[in-house]
Amino acid sequence: MTSGQRDFHRAPDVTALVASWAGDLARVPYLPLSRDDLHEFLTAAASRVALAAAVDPVDLDAAREVGASMVDAGLLAADVLPITVSALARNLPKAARSAGAHRPHETAPTVEAAVADGYVAKLRARILDEQELMRRTEVKARYQMEGALRSSEARFRAIFANAAIGITIADTDGRIVDVNAALASMLGYTIAEFRLLTVGDFMYPDDAADMWELYEEIFEGRRESGQVEKRYRHRDGRIVWTNLTASLIRDADGTPVFIVAMVEDITTRRELQERLRRQALHDPLTLLPNRALFQDRLAAAFAQPGARVGICYLDLDRFKAVNDRLGHDVGDTLLIGVARLLDKCVSTRGHLVARMGGDEFVILVDDPPEGELAILADTVLAVLAEPIDVDEHRLSVSASIGVIECSVDETTPAEILKAADVTLYWAKSDGRNRWARFDPERNARDMTRYTLSANLLPGLERGEFRVEYQPIVGLADSRVHGVEALVRWAHPTLGLLSPDQFIDLAEETGSIVPLGRHVLNEACARGAEWHAAHPDAGLFISVNLAVRQAHDAGLVADVTRALKDTGLPPHLLQLELTESALLGPAGRPVEAISALAEMGIRIAVDDFGTGYSNLSYLPRLPLHTLKLAGTFIDGLRNPATGADPIVSSLITLAHALGLAVTAEGVETPAQADRLRASACDTVQGWLYARPAAWDEITDLFGRALPPEG
Repeated sequence: MTSGQRDFHRAPDVTALVASWAGDLARVPYLPLSRDDLHEFLTAAASRVALAAAVDPVDLDAAREVGASMVDAGLLAADVLPITVSALARNLPKAARSAGAHRPHETAPTVEAAVADGYVAKLRARILDEQELMRRTEVKARYQMEGALRSSEARFRAIFANAAIGITIADTDGRIVDVNAALASMLGYTIAEFRLLTVGDFMYPDDAADMWELYEEIFEGRRESGQVEKRYRHRDGRIVWTNLTASLIRDADGTPVFIVAMVEDITTRRELQERLRRQALHDPLTLLPNRALFQDRLAAAFAQPGARVGICYLDLDRFKAVNDRLGHDVGDTLLIGVARLLDKCVSTRGHLVARMGGDEFVILVDDPPEGELAILADTVLAVLAEPIDVDEHRLSVSASIGVIECSVDETTPAEILKAADVTLYWAKSDGRNRWARFDPERNARDMTRYTLSANLLPGLERGEFRVEYQPIVGLADSRVHGVEALVRWAHPTLGLLSPDQFIDLAEETGSIVPLGRHVLNEACARGAEWHAAHPDAGLFISVNLAVRQAHDAGLVADVTRALKDTGLPPHLLQLELTESALLGPAGRPVEAISALAEMGIRIAVDDFGTGYSNLSYLPRLPLHTLKLAGTFIDGLRNPATGADPIVSSLITLAHALGLAVTAEGVETPAQADRLRASACDTVQGWLYARPAAWDEITDLFGRALPPEG
């Protein structure tokens, strides 16, 4: 622990831990420390382990040093380590919390295991040292007094008999010559019973292959020692996990005679490790498998060529409202209830359900039978349709589910998860409380839209957008009075794209503002050039403004700058806006529109009739022109039906308000004749000219455009 870490954490309260620890150790028959010395030792040790559990990351070295110090203090009785682990398990979380730990119940088991590791490692080293000393003493005894040999043997026998770690001695035929009380007790036998067994009685077919090889090499004298983890079966049938260290003892001639095995019980440590492993692979709130475990299982499924995999990716509908209105505690309890329902209906069908995070869950189906995913999705929706009681609340919950099934040879784990997630949001956009199946064609369209939206601004910077112009023709004289500027995208891979393929995307991403500014500047420049060459022509330029442009704070400045930079007179610029772009909150006109009209700019209502068409707003806006939507003009194709009363009424109303009327989408002579009969002022459409580049369209200016028959 660094000095900074010590300063950050408080002095721990270890009173309860020391009292419990000392009280349990009092039952041990012999301890080398006095009561006061023991209390002082345990107080210092408890403070160190509490601080080790409080720092981040956990100070495992400090915890191991505490375990090692217990061996150094002579606490070697068989019951010392189990008592220590038990006392720490009961009291360490509280002591660590008093020292400032944020997650004491998560860090305490790791510290307990480290203390046990330090104790056992130190004890093992001490025993090995004693064993080595005994071996040296045995050799030396040939030339020294018999008393020294007896003293060494006595020390080994004391360690052998009283050690907390299990020790057994076997001959090279595998017969057990001797065993200490710790090992006999560890496996539930008496020493006498143990001596009747052989090493082979504790070997099992499911033991690791390298362990069998280790034993054979030591028995045959090809190896002096070795270490391996081995499980033994206790006399009562339970499994005891151990760390076994085996060493070969040779006689004076170097012939192998005995094998000494030290057996350390690591069952508690294994259980702690298993708990930690489970925590790493399971969601702590719902106890379902988490993302990591799901990814492992998905990878295993993809490791089998030719296999098929199915995924149901689900998300709770409007779950955020539960957290916002009822609190996160209620939301967490609801997630637990949903997890139980999912586990019940999914696990019984043999599938894995995992929580991916938040309110998202995923179901993995290996080699799904025909129709299994549809049945599973319907089952989940039906199960979640029942209200869930959370405290005093009865909550109704639904889910949207994305379903995908494919061969592992056709995709990757990352791609199938991405496709399932995309399909989930299709289900949400289609109305929620439903499931949707992955559609490659729909996905391709979505990917195209995404690619277009991501390339709008770069395309604008690369000059890929160009402006075309369509004449606006007077019905009275068949001459061009103005032109409407229409943007086109010359995409490098998709070809020429019309506005309906990218304008909505530009609105969504905000790219419409710089794009609209580009069209405005380009159109004003062309109009100014024509006006400079033909000052009496009076040709106006009409430019569309999207809703986001109309509400943009810089609109007036952008238009003013465009007129100033190009020299186009304001009265020769017409701005076309839809009804929603003209009106702000509560139906009030957008202030920028009035400011632009005061500059002398024409303001036109575009696509009139496609919105809510509340006629009451017309007198309140500084309008110049009303452009009838093409849906009205489509009904005028049949010359035998006479004048259309709705179109005639709209034109009459507009004229009464002092507005000019332009009809869009005129494609037939019959439409032009009926609009002329209704006193419509100007028209535009394919009957007169299609949109074209400026250099191509100027040939039509200044001359009558008789409709093409």
